[in-house]
Amino acid sequence: MTLNMPRSPTSSEDEMAQSFSDYSMESESDSSKEETIYDTIRATAERPTSRLEDIQTNTMVIRIVIPDLQQTKCIRFNPDATVWVAKQRILCTLNQSLKDVLNYGLYQPFSNGRDGKFLDEERLLREYPQPMSRGVPSLEFRYKKRLYKQSSIDEKQIAKLHTKANLRKCMDYIQHCSVEKVCKMLDRGLDPNYHDPETGDTPLSLAAQLDNSAEVIKALRNGGAHLDFRSKDGMTALHKAARARTQTALVTLLELGASPDYKDSRGLTPLYHTAMVGGDPYCCELLLHEHATVGCKDENGWQEIHQVRSRLPHMAD
Repeated sequence: MTLNMPRSPTSSEDEMAQSFSDYSMESESDSSKEETIYDTIRATAERPTSRLEDIQTNTMVIRIVIPDLQQTKCIRFNPDATVWVAKQRILCTLNQSLKDVLNYGLYQPFSNGRDGKFLDEERLLREYPQPMSRGVPSLEFRYKKRLYKQSSIDEKQIAKLHTKANLRKCMDYIQHCSVEKVCKMLDRGLDPNYHDPETGDTPLSLAAQLDNSAEVIKALRNGGAHLDFRSKDGMTALHKAARARTQTALVTLLELGASPDYKDSRGLTPLYHTAMVGGDPYCCELLLHEHATVGCKDENGWQEIHQVRSRLPHMAD
């Protein structure tokens, strides 16, 4: 049973969160990026919806608890929409900004003997049954951190692990694919959901760009890394693997359950990024084999095929 739910970086009383905040201070450029992300989210949410989505009978009301803002909202959702779409809907209702907003997620607390968990962003809301016995079902909107399975953990001891030196050391171990050393740090309680202050990468996104990193990726996942946790540039590990053409990493992430349709901060998928960098055909095949959606559009209306054609001048002629 999951008994310990790490708090967000905005929770000042939490020592571990404070160590993360000290580790990666928000710069002016970070603040600007956050505003851009919010603008993108609002623009996406303001797109016209289909008539089906407006039919009241095809909606569900969920109580959303936002601990970091000390707010509770009852919001109507389309159960056939993805968790990612639901997250955008929540963000559009906020009158306060959240730091690193893309790494917030919907959290389903412990219930009926089931562990608490974050909902995967590309699954449909209806795939997560909500208990109705106590009235309106409830979900929490929290910053994504490792979920500790131990019956009891020493939070102060865990917080001491998250120093700049230790977090940098973990990234070095990953860079050299030192699986055993990474596992030792994770076994001690290190949370692998963080950003390197120099590169903006997460441990998982760094591993995704390396050759022969399958075992490191598995270790990080088993140690609490979220597959849809995004690096500072707004990309998931799957985006990074697609751009870097690291086939083994791409296969490993997909086998672990990563969705080929994860969105970056611009709403773009790994398949779109593959086209942007003139990607590896085999990587495209892998994503398409996992039913990656084709027809993703950027802010200019360009799809994958436009990116491909722009890199083949002779075709444009």
